[in-house]
Amino acid sequence: MCSRMAVSAETPKTDISKHVLVPKHILLSEEEAKQVMVEFNISLLQLPVISSTDPMSKAIGAKPGAIVKIERIGPSGRSFYYRRVIQ
Repeated sequence: MCSRMAVSAETPKTDISKHVLVPKHILLSEEEAKQVMVEFNISLLQLPVISSTDPMSKAIGAKPGAIVKIERIGPSGRSFYYRRVIQ
């Protein structure tokens, strides 16, 4: 006999941002996004992409055209990555 857990509106959802393997995602303001593009001398279209349907994009409310800063902490220290949100 196979038991299945029914998912309903009452079932609490897991906060994926708290998972140990998920890096910190930060939605940049327009001013911060402009500073990033000036600092790296790039245009918005030159940034790597992340989908707006990505679970962390949804969690932080990222809309297409926004820039997300991803902070990873590893053995060699902190690394920052920037992604442009697409449809």
